[in-house]
Amino acid sequence: MQTILSVKPLLAVLTSLLAVPLILRTGDRPNLREFWSVLAGVIKFSIVISMAPAILSGHTIEYTLVSFYQGIDIKFRVDAFGLLFATVSSFLWIITTFYSIGYMRTAKEHAQTRYYTCFAISLSSTVAVAFSANLITLFVFYEILSLATVPLVGHKETPEAIEGARKYFLYLLSLSKTLLLAGIIIVYMVAGTTDFQSHGLLSSQPGSTLLFGTFFLFLYGFAKGAVMPVHNWLPSAMVAPTPVSALLHAVAVVKVGVFSILRVVLHIYGVDLMSRMGLGIAAAYVVSFTILVGSIIALSKDNLKARLAYSTVSQLSYVILGAVLLTPSSMVGGIMHIANHAFSKITLFFCAGSLYCAAHKTEVSQLSGIGKKMPWTMVAFFIASLSMIGVPPAAGFNSKWYLALGAIEAHQIPILVILLASTVLNAAYFLPITYKAFFEKEEPSLPTDHGGHDHHEEIREIPMVVVPLVLTAIISLLIGIYPDYFLSLAQEVIR
Repeated sequence: MQTILSVKPLLAVLTSLLAVPLILRTGDRPNLREFWSVLAGVIKFSIVISMAPAILSGHTIEYTLVSFYQGIDIKFRVDAFGLLFATVSSFLWIITTFYSIGYMRTAKEHAQTRYYTCFAISLSSTVAVAFSANLITLFVFYEILSLATVPLVGHKETPEAIEGARKYFLYLLSLSKTLLLAGIIIVYMVAGTTDFQSHGLLSSQPGSTLLFGTFFLFLYGFAKGAVMPVHNWLPSAMVAPTPVSALLHAVAVVKVGVFSILRVVLHIYGVDLMSRMGLGIAAAYVVSFTILVGSIIALSKDNLKARLAYSTVSQLSYVILGAVLLTPSSMVGGIMHIANHAFSKITLFFCAGSLYCAAHKTEVSQLSGIGKKMPWTMVAFFIASLSMIGVPPAAGFNSKWYLALGAIEAHQIPILVILLASTVLNAAYFLPITYKAFFEKEEPSLPTDHGGHDHHEEIREIPMVVVPLVLTAIISLLIGIYPDYFLSLAQEVIR
């Protein structure tokens, strides 16, 4: 394996950050402002994907920005795991930018320049986390992401939005400053560095109560991973505009959480140390609780975004479960689920936004017959639902197949039962939505809703909103049928 010194990781991080002054300067010219967002997204994705041949050949790419002290520096390293996450987040930023244009203009949202500015900073931070070479670099950009997304959560500036932003701030900032900093300091004191290593920085250390407890500082300190009981911020953050919910809570924010936890599992502790201390099985049952309870709560929610939020809480723990089962198949399944869940869940959030923009519908109980008026939206919703359930050939099937194999390899039949039970629950809270939309009759003449629509009359799908969600739905099928790119990267991670 060769280490390549290149400025490309830094350029990938800086691209969207350099767009910020251009977005601010052209705030009074919406077309030009949004052009900068799209252009930055295309350039960022191009830089990221240009590193794929080297990474798939088994090499890594490094760039040190600044060194403060021995073992303490801001440094970027592109490996297979970071490339997978950066590919997903940078590509979906482009699609979400187009979706945002249609949604924000249709909904006549205020402060759109602030919105696009915070979006750009958020994606810059996300790619920086993906390419971080050590815990310190990851922590710095993890915090920047938290700060940049607070204005997005509170964008509507209603009392509910402000309360959601406050809870978001308290959960993500307070937990990281206490639990994460403590964990990072302990790792540095034990190892003299916080650099990620392929088989685990601490893998040669003897197991100890200190390291056992430190792992749970990371598990709960990375609260963006939404492991219960540090999950309440996520449903509260759904007060944000739907594009924010879609990208930040299906891709960037929540995936930064589980990505960071997997970095700790794989590249700080390592499989050997996790196995020796029995940490893997202990963590597996902790996150299995989140998988089941998140699904049960989702089943009880009538508000569509709330249902999707609790579904996300549950699905994120699939990623962590795959890592902590510590078998080759489970780890591949968990890593792949970062990408598979991202494309499928962003489609579902896009569909929720389409329903709101075109019909001002926010509750599942309001959707009887809506499929006849909004067929593209609801067919896309159905496809993404199949992926979340794990029905072939949709992408989610691949993840769940590897996770199930991993549970068998680990001789954890109770975990396998939990996976099967959660799949049934997924079907129970997703499929009735499609049934209601296409097979239930529209209820006769209800009073006009707050958007002024006479039930489903005058409802028309909005092309600028529908095209992105159809595209992500198709991709969620294609990466299920042709999983080679993400599968190759996942296999490279555990090699």
